Amino acid sequence: MIQEKTMEDLRHMANEEGLILQGCGGDLQEWVDGINDLLTQEGILLNGTKFEHAATFQHDGLTNLLFSFEGVELNVGKLAMWRIQTHSQFGGTWLSDYVPNRLGGFLDQPNQQERPKPHCSLLEQDGNIFNLMGAASRTLREHGMADQAKEMCGRITGGNCHTYHEALSIISEYVETELPIPQNPSKGKKEKHAYER
Repeated sequence: MIQEKTMEDLRHMANEEGLILQGCGGDLQEWVDGINDLLTQEGILLNGTKFEHAATFQHDGLTNLLFSFEGVELNVGKLAMWRIQTHSQFGGTWLSDYVPNRLGGFLDQPNQQERPKPHCSLLEQDGNIFNLMGAASRTLREHGMADQAKEMCGRITGGNCHTYHEALSIISEYVETELPIPQNPSKGKKEKHAYER
């Protein structure tokens, strides 16, 4: 059974993750069956599990399908590669990327401010963004925040983060650093400190 969801439904799914395929025309049940078969053959769906919780929603004139990860055993690394390789065909993206980038964000984000952001010294680090991301990830894990570390890395490497500025901004949402966030040149040079002379 394929559920119908609204944009608001998706924005209330902050604690869930799933795969979204965009532009699914025709019989949606055939899409669900076909994707389950394909991902089983690719070794992505494991131990006989299938996407049982599929939902459909309309956005930007497209019919889209959401495959919830609930109750499914996945090779996530293989799925991530498959999503990238087939993006031109299926427009695949993660629920956690789609909602913030296309729908204005989740309405019931888990409160990340319940615990303070740990401090992570990045001054001594190589400025390569992957080194900075690794240092921030280690700091989060050391403070018992492995879920946040995984979420942070996923946001940076998931395909919707395109610049050094965006990546550093994401890192700063999770850890306190002494590095200034570089100003995004597309925003104009005087945005934050227009009062300065």
